[in-house]
Amino acid sequence: MESNEISCKYCHSDQVIKYGAYKGIPRFFCKACNRKFVSTDTIPKMQTPTKVIADSLNMHYEGMSLAEIRRNFIQQDGNHVSKVTPYNWEQRFTELAIREAGKYHPKVGDTWQSDETVIHNNFGGKKKRLWLIDIIDKDTRFLLSTKLSRNRSKGDIALAMKEAKDKAGKSPKRILTDGWKGYIDGIELVFGSETRHEQTTPFVDKEDSTNVIERVQGTLKERTKVMRGLKTFESMNEFLKGWVIHYNFFRPHLSLNDRTPAQVAEIDFPYRNWKELIEKQPYEVTARIPTKVKYQVRKRSGKRKVRRIKPVVGLSQVRR
Repeated sequence: MESNEISCKYCHSDQVIKYGAYKGIPRFFCKACNRKFVSTDTIPKMQTPTKVIADSLNMHYEGMSLAEIRRNFIQQDGNHVSKVTPYNWEQRFTELAIREAGKYHPKVGDTWQSDETVIHNNFGGKKKRLWLIDIIDKDTRFLLSTKLSRNRSKGDIALAMKEAKDKAGKSPKRILTDGWKGYIDGIELVFGSETRHEQTTPFVDKEDSTNVIERVQGTLKERTKVMRGLKTFESMNEFLKGWVIHYNFFRPHLSLNDRTPAQVAEIDFPYRNWKELIEKQPYEVTARIPTKVKYQVRKRSGKRKVRRIKPVVGLSQVRR
């Protein structure tokens, strides 16, 4: 009898039937892809439930270090994951989230805010100062660009503005910034005269200030204080890309009535959280097919000796 409550972990088809049990653990068979599977709360080739992986990603982007996440799993669940496992989860599924989020463009307003701030980290054992240039839409709170740079010249600001323009698919009518002179030429290079640049002071006038982006940068700077493992420019940049996805698509905002900026920007993103993003992917799994057994003939002291060579197991590109 087919089960309507269970879907295939490989192709997500609902044509799944019960397929007996092994040591008391039920097994299932998918009629669509002809695959057998046991657990429905894991993805192919992984033994860890998707909820555990999603919790790890959420805790990491909300402020916990990878070491703290590992200790939490040990204390709460007795799950002794290795030191690098949470990091590997972050690398794999953050890349997946970036790829999925890149398919959508937000519907943002005509007023953007931009600001730059300093981030310190130990690169190669030496304390380095980097600049973080952020651009956010005032109405939706959607973070359009987060650029990590070694300085804040007009060229770096122009690159951040170009990224925000490509993401939004439009130019704003005005951009609010602080008094840094690099914004004058950086905005002019990308938007020309169609965008009005207004220099303002934060926390003075709520309507025409950079309050929103200042609060976002404060949150992000608090988050990066615990990132001791980010020892290179590239690793910090990859973390920031994942954090932006978490901020825009998965993190509810109190000022937005517990909605995400993506929801306010009318993005029909099919995943509400990290768990759904991990579970609803059509994973391609390859079959391991051993090669033909080979034999080697050796001659020693006039005697003929045949030695069996261990077969090589490789990945086939044909789906099981």
